[in-house]
Amino acid sequence: MANNTSSKKRIEVAERNRLRNRTYKSALRTLMKRCFTACSAYSQTPGEDAKTAVQTTMNAAFSKIDKAVKVGVLHRNTGAHQKSRISAAVKKVTAPAAAAQA
Repeated sequence: MANNTSSKKRIEVAERNRLRNRTYKSALRTLMKRCFTACSAYSQTPGEDAKTAVQTTMNAAFSKIDKAVKVGVLHRNTGAHQKSRISAAVKKVTAPAAAAQA
């Protein structure tokens, strides 16, 4: 247990940051999983509503990643890596559909 005031304050701040980081990371994992699920659903049954679901989930995930990087929960490169992973999955699913329509 901490003995002086500054140590006690640091413990409180660290706990507050840990909880904030945990909520951001949890929400981020959920949004990424939703995006990947929407991508697989779109590949199974391509349609306009499935395509909009993919776009909206991707936008939501990108927004949450950017906010997490801005707040300091994620490192810049980690955020970029996750965004790249999402966009690659979306591109992989939507590119064959675009080629088939052309």
